Amino acid sequence: MSLKRQLFVASLLMLLIPWAGLQFVLELDEALRKQATEQLQEQARRMAQTAGDLLIGNDAVATGTPVIYAEPIEQSPRLDGYGDDWPGYDEELSRQHWQPLPEGSEGSSLRWQAATDQRFLYLLVRVQRPDVVYFDPGSPDRPHDRVRLIREMNGETGERLIRTPAPGGIHALMPGRQAERDFRITGRWETVEQGYQLELKLPLPARGSRLGLVAEWPTEAGTERAGTSEAPLPVLVKRLPEIERALSDQMASGQQLRILEPDGWVIARAALASQHQRPEFDALSPLQVVEQIALNGLRALVRFYQPDPLPIDNTAIRSAPQTLPGEGLVRHRSGDTLLMVTQPVFNGRTLVLEQSLDQLLALSGNTLGSVIARSTLLVVALMLVLLGYVSWLSWRITRLQRAVSTSVDDDGRIVGTLPDTRARDELGQLQQHFGQMVTRLRGYNDYLESFSRRLSHELKTPVAVVRSSLDNLRHAESETERSNYIDRAAAATERLSQILNGMSEAARLEQSFDHAEKETFELAGVIDQTTRAYQQLDADHRITYRGPAGGCTMHGSPELIVQLLDKLVDNARDFTAPGGLIEVRLAHRGKALALGVFNQGPPLPRQLGSDIFSPFVSLRDGAHEGHLGQGLLIVKLIAEHHGGAVTASNHNNGVLFTVTLPAV
Repeated sequence: MSLKRQLFVASLLMLLIPWAGLQFVLELDEALRKQATEQLQEQARRMAQTAGDLLIGNDAVATGTPVIYAEPIEQSPRLDGYGDDWPGYDEELSRQHWQPLPEGSEGSSLRWQAATDQRFLYLLVRVQRPDVVYFDPGSPDRPHDRVRLIREMNGETGERLIRTPAPGGIHALMPGRQAERDFRITGRWETVEQGYQLELKLPLPARGSRLGLVAEWPTEAGTERAGTSEAPLPVLVKRLPEIERALSDQMASGQQLRILEPDGWVIARAALASQHQRPEFDALSPLQVVEQIALNGLRALVRFYQPDPLPIDNTAIRSAPQTLPGEGLVRHRSGDTLLMVTQPVFNGRTLVLEQSLDQLLALSGNTLGSVIARSTLLVVALMLVLLGYVSWLSWRITRLQRAVSTSVDDDGRIVGTLPDTRARDELGQLQQHFGQMVTRLRGYNDYLESFSRRLSHELKTPVAVVRSSLDNLRHAESETERSNYIDRAAAATERLSQILNGMSEAARLEQSFDHAEKETFELAGVIDQTTRAYQQLDADHRITYRGPAGGCTMHGSPELIVQLLDKLVDNARDFTAPGGLIEVRLAHRGKALALGVFNQGPPLPRQLGSDIFSPFVSLRDGAHEGHLGQGLLIVKLIAEHHGGAVTASNHNNGVLFTVTLPAV
């Protein structure tokens, strides 16, 4: 078995425990939620029956009816005209707390907010309009800004007028010429940015009353107004404390309740805090701390696999019943996830009951803690087994490292080989590859040593010629002798230059790859033109091109491809007799292009193989003295630079070199 499979099996053994524990926890959570949903539905049915009995005689507000919603407050607001102690005031006229009314003239509008302490009704009214005109007692008929408060109850309509000569305390006025004051409606009028604001206190209207508010101000065209003077007036809706008290007695720990009108207005809201208290950290033992951490991680994991909860705003004063699911998980604005069920109530209303999931998870905390503790012991045991297994692997790797180190001496010479191994895993294969690498390095070292001897032999002759020519030049008597010795020294120097240039050509070529610019070009055209130039320059051989005229597009450097072809054709000339054929070929081979150079001549030795493309390998005889065999190495480097490869083979009484290049 391979090392990868061994480690994979060991990992699977460790994953069995947490996987089984996770499946158990998920099944337990699903069972608890299903059971809690059934119990919650039964509880919601009982509470809906109780609420329906208490709401008999209290007509529901029909869908689409305009509403003024009075939020409950525990403490009466200060009547200072500013409203900074009102709920939601800092939200700057938010939709939840402020109810906009139809706008009047351009730049003018009226908004208001209502609240109640179950004894009085409080109104916060803001009128936005420029250039407020106050009431002038000396000219009572002069147009001015004022607010009309309209109330309708039991079919009777009453109206009160609010105006003031200057910001400050106000009382409502009863319409008529005498304009008597109604001291039951008091408040304060204050100037605010681009308008004015009123804070009013009046007796709480009876259930089912309608309330309207109209702001009037003078304009050049007459009197402009904004508000709710047309019938039907908005119905006053508020929460019902008697319903909340009756249903709170039937609630359990961690539950929240709402009763919604058909149009979604909340008329009852109750919540019972969870009795599950998390223990203090300082009072926990180390084992309990670990257990709590595990339980918190477990809760997060369970919630990850739970169905996605529906986000709702549980603090809103209005929630459309048709958007709420019959049952399921919901998420509040605070981030808490709860289980919710709904039940219909008498006269089209809806009861919404929610249960905290933390309370459900707390019920199984002891069981989960025990399972986690046992799982931890098993995981630790498996970790010890895995640690022993890893130690064994480490010992094998250390032994391999020592074997590699002893095969090389301090001078870098290969002095030994690696021992064979019977292991069939990756470490065994790695040891075999190291053994092959050591063998190849030994051969390469032998090659370098032989190359230094060959290079010394190649350089010895021209150096000796130069030295002897200089010595003879010193003793030459005639001008002819001196000229001959100088020519011999120059020829030997030229030979030295050729040898050194051949040695550095491949190195310069590899450095030039970094600066070579690649482009997309037609290879067939380049090869055809280059072959024609070869034929014009070499009349002793038949150099021809066989291939398509186009359709051979590749991405690379045309200059380097021409240099590659130069080396192949030069190599073919050296081994082709006068009048022999040198054929340049180009063809498609799958998704690649095959560039070949064939020449008639002696075949390649079979034992040479791919070594012909190695540096300093040449099959030339003494007629080409000074040639170090760098041409085919350059061909290989250029081919690999373009993502291709080069091969050589005997073919039809000659030799064929084939370069495979990727096509576009």
